[in-house]
Amino acid sequence: MINGTIVDSSVWVDYINGVIDFRTDTTAELIKRNQLFMLPIILQEVLQGLREDKLFNSFKETLLPLEYISYNQIAMAIAAASLFRNLRGKGITIRKPNDCLIAAICIENKIALLHNDKDFDNIAKHTSLKIYKRNNGKN
Repeated sequence: MINGTIVDSSVWVDYINGVIDFRTDTTAELIKRNQLFMLPIILQEVLQGLREDKLFNSFKETLLPLEYISYNQIAMAIAAASLFRNLRGKGITIRKPNDCLIAAICIENKIALLHNDKDFDNIAKHTSLKIYKRNNGKN
């Protein structure tokens, strides 16, 4: 189990765009407390959305020093596919395959996810995915 939180790209986009809410405030606090972890797939999602070179370089320098969770790529690909299929069997379709991979890694490492994406709420309803909540921290 890892003591910290992974912040999804859905929150990083708000953070970059200057949105002020509990998610972006929590992100800033997690950075200060050194309790924020990153995944390469989230790094890719965040950076590929930045159109300006200056912002791309700035956030690359911000995100690269964070601690990255290592994982077995093949095992997590299978876990993500199983998660997707399991949910689809219950009538729930996750829109982005990357979300299943992120969720599978969080579940495997018992690490909370801070997000702004309803697909993760749907995943959490049917799995042991821990969602970072406003009032009580980790769910």
